[in-house]
Amino acid sequence: MKPVLRVHALRLRNSWKFMLLATVLATASAALCQKYDLLRMGNAERAAYDQGLTLFTKGRPRSQDVVIVGIDDQTLQGIRDNERYVRNYGVYPYSRNLWARVFEHLVDGGARAIVFDGVMDERGTDESNDLALAQVLQERGIPLTLGFSLNAGQPALPRVEPLNRFPHPAAPPPAPALDVLPASASGDDFAETEEAPALTPEEVARALTFPVHTTGLTLPSLEQKSSDTGARLMRHPVPPLPGLVRTSPGFGLVLLEEDEDGRLRRTRFAYSDGANTYATLAVAAAADLLGAERVELAPGRLKLGTRELPINPDGSAELDFGGTWKERFEALSVYAVLEDWARREEHRTKGTPYVPVISEGTFRDKVVLVGGLAVGTSDVKSTPFQSEAPGLVKHAVILEALLSGGFITEAPFWASLLLTFFVALFSVALITLSRSPAVELAWPLLLYFGFFLVTGLFLQHGQVHVLSAMPTYAGEFASLSAIAFNHMFANRERERLRQAFNRFLDKTLVDQLVEQQKLPSLEGETRQITAFFSDIRGFSTFSERFKNDPKALVALLNRYLTRVSTVLMRHGACLDKYIGDAVVCLFGAPLDLPNHAVSACHAALAVRAEVEVLRAELQKEGLPDVYTRIGLNSADMFVGNFGSEHLLDYTAIGDGMNLAARLEGANKAYDTVIMIGPLTYALAREHIEVRELDRVRVAGKHEAVTVYELLCRAGELPAAKRATVERYHRALALYREARFEEARRVLEEALAADPEDGPSRALLARCERYALNPPALPFDGVVSLEK
Repeated sequence: MKPVLRVHALRLRNSWKFMLLATVLATASAALCQKYDLLRMGNAERAAYDQGLTLFTKGRPRSQDVVIVGIDDQTLQGIRDNERYVRNYGVYPYSRNLWARVFEHLVDGGARAIVFDGVMDERGTDESNDLALAQVLQERGIPLTLGFSLNAGQPALPRVEPLNRFPHPAAPPPAPALDVLPASASGDDFAETEEAPALTPEEVARALTFPVHTTGLTLPSLEQKSSDTGARLMRHPVPPLPGLVRTSPGFGLVLLEEDEDGRLRRTRFAYSDGANTYATLAVAAAADLLGAERVELAPGRLKLGTRELPINPDGSAELDFGGTWKERFEALSVYAVLEDWARREEHRTKGTPYVPVISEGTFRDKVVLVGGLAVGTSDVKSTPFQSEAPGLVKHAVILEALLSGGFITEAPFWASLLLTFFVALFSVALITLSRSPAVELAWPLLLYFGFFLVTGLFLQHGQVHVLSAMPTYAGEFASLSAIAFNHMFANRERERLRQAFNRFLDKTLVDQLVEQQKLPSLEGETRQITAFFSDIRGFSTFSERFKNDPKALVALLNRYLTRVSTVLMRHGACLDKYIGDAVVCLFGAPLDLPNHAVSACHAALAVRAEVEVLRAELQKEGLPDVYTRIGLNSADMFVGNFGSEHLLDYTAIGDGMNLAARLEGANKAYDTVIMIGPLTYALAREHIEVRELDRVRVAGKHEAVTVYELLCRAGELPAAKRATVERYHRALALYREARFEEARRVLEEALAADPEDGPSRALLARCERYALNPPALPFDGVVSLEK
């Protein structure tokens, strides 16, 4: 395992109980805030939702089903400036005969249906215009869905059996009489029409109610909102004009569905006043278009005819605006439609050329939504995409979703709670395990300003609203808990140890050291470690070249020691000391390294490779060579802080350290680079390739030990070198049997294949000497290392 990962694993082992407790408490706190709207959780959730929606869901394609025809500024100004229009239709709010003309022209243009985002429940100053509109609706069979409003003072309608009245097919326009002027040119729009008889409450109820079948749901009530003052009264439908009740094929409820901050984000599809059920305007229109006799609602499901859509479990849904209303929907002016109608009528009656204002086919097979666009119509609402948008945008988005799109649905609460748990867990783990001041500062800020990006991705790719504020709050709570834990409880002892060992160990290894449950004893202890010694060949001659420039010598030596030390510390070494050009370090103390011998061998090979690179660089620069020899030895040694009350040094003492130093020097006799002791070989043999060099006896010791040349990592020895090593081993076996002539012939064969092999040359020289001057018997083949 890499040192960084080992540090984190130790921290996880030491802190997992705290991390789990902090995660659970943070998740529970955030869930309570979500449920009871504490700490303004509701406002935070709406803000995050809006950010995710506007950043990730804009750019939806323009609607192919819905076209908007609105009363815009052009309509208000154009009619006001046209005396003929003012005489026929008045000023806003216009007389009903204007809508008769508009509806008639839209149907003639091929519109599938017309949805009017408005109510017509007050009689006009000229009631003949009201009756004339009803006449056009009846004679032409215009597929209109008209809005109706609510009023708390309105009498309740009687309970009736609801029935969806599908519109009749639109009738073709009557052939014009050649001597009749177009309405745009005449003072009259329609002939006198008899006043319609009064409506009965049952008749109104049958017209306005809509069949709604619910399974496992309760429809929202039409009571006044809880924010309203006074008694909570039930609101009841306000009847439209009698002539329209009898002739308009569809009616839908028009009411505000704003969130607490006044923005439009979601909708319900049907409501109840306790006696009857009513569909909203867009739902009633879509039901006719889809041939649905009723609306079917169940938790998470809305069905209209054969079309079924996912919604929220409570029967609501969030609106997928997909951009600003001008980006999503084609919008035309009522004035343009009126002008187009007038030109067409003049063409039909007078035969003048017909130059349309609106391109032919604009309304063909489209659902046309008619309503107010200008601020002067007093129908301005706020959406996540726009602070000021026409109110009819809500109906347009709902119609688009019902006919060919879909709604945004809330993820199950358990899913948001699970996400909250994982965000809290990740937050506390990140800060507890990293122990970085930069992370402690950056992560809470990133959570606060950026978590809506996660919600946005769910909105973009799944039309699913995953709660943002609850995970963010939990992440913040967990982060603060972790920061407090780090600074109040965990850092004091760590800093003391970090200061004690920072100059010996790589930073990552210091972190790993302080995270261990069993901390090292600074007073001293005996443990098995591997000692490393390295030295530059001929350093005295080396330094002579710089006797007149000691600063250059220091710079070069620092360069060499930095390169070597960096490699060693990267492999887990604890730097013990520098003795001139020599480097002494320990593997396995103070940091526990179960594979200290393997780490030391790999480090030695890496140092050899790094020194080769440095030698090539120095040669190009005309600087002296830094050929380096290395000795490794593993043994039980006494380690700790040694020195006086003025100066302490963490080091190791014992015969094992002495042998490591002797092995480094013995490289000279064998012309090798890295020599290792017997225990080092025994501990690392599965991971390295070696050559058994000899059996040696160090000064002051009677027991001989076997030493080895470290060649490379396991599996990396070239075939040619392997052959040389095998010949050397055969020769060594013959040498130990005092068969010097035979050993000499094998070694000569080895050198013929590999002339640069130093151990073969050294053993050959010894065999030749003993062949001329045989040693005393019995011969044990042991070489004494005096220094």
